Amino acid sequence: MIVICPKCLSQIQVGGTDSERPSSIRCSKCNTTLNAVPVSPASENSALTVGRSPSTEQRRFKPRVPAPLFVEKAAPIDAPSPAVPMEEMGQLLANLLKQHGSNSTVAPNSRPAWTLRKALVCTGELHREAIARQLTKNAYQVFVARDTAQAVDRMRENQIEVVLLDPDFDFAEQGAAFVIREVNVLRPAQRRRLFFILLSPLLRTMDAHAAFLHNVNAIVNFKEVDDLFGILEHALRDYNDLYKEFNRALKVAAL
Repeated sequence: MIVICPKCLSQIQVGGTDSERPSSIRCSKCNTTLNAVPVSPASENSALTVGRSPSTEQRRFKPRVPAPLFVEKAAPIDAPSPAVPMEEMGQLLANLLKQHGSNSTVAPNSRPAWTLRKALVCTGELHREAIARQLTKNAYQVFVARDTAQAVDRMRENQIEVVLLDPDFDFAEQGAAFVIREVNVLRPAQRRRLFFILLSPLLRTMDAHAAFLHNVNAIVNFKEVDDLFGILEHALRDYNDLYKEFNRALKVAAL
């Protein structure tokens, strides 16, 4: 048995029959008296002294992996790409520069055309890609969460403006409950800058009463998910109109 001196940290080897019972020994280096207590067999075989144990084999820290950005699959190489006339491209650029130069501040009920809305899609595999593709084609920056951890990490890292939630999202891990919790803990100023949509197979689209009861901004039935972009634009237009004067007072753009 090895005993460490508490004063000079010297290691003292204690052996023979004296190691079987408590005894007093003297440090040969600093002449300090210390007690040598034998180690119990139970502690020698415990998880604290064994290198490979259930408490040390598994990693406690897992790197955060937020929901990735949705990237639509590229078209085949032999497919012709649509050509944009140079005159039209120049006109679009001139209009953009003119709009940016004439309006130093954005109107409270409008949104800059060059700013993409950030949307987080939290749905099952059945509708996930279709929703992401539809929003991406209509000037949205879409993040697709495949599990609860990706959804929560993305909501905490990015300034998401639109969240679309399926009640059965990551059902095994109660993903919908965690997403709703992240929305509910937002401060009022943050919550006003987030448009929360509940996708449902039972509730009616744009049912204001049901949306109020579920603490969301709008409801879209899965049967009308093909018209999601149009429904979303209509709902956002009403939402921005509601907060028009509020946005003007705070000098912020529409959502």
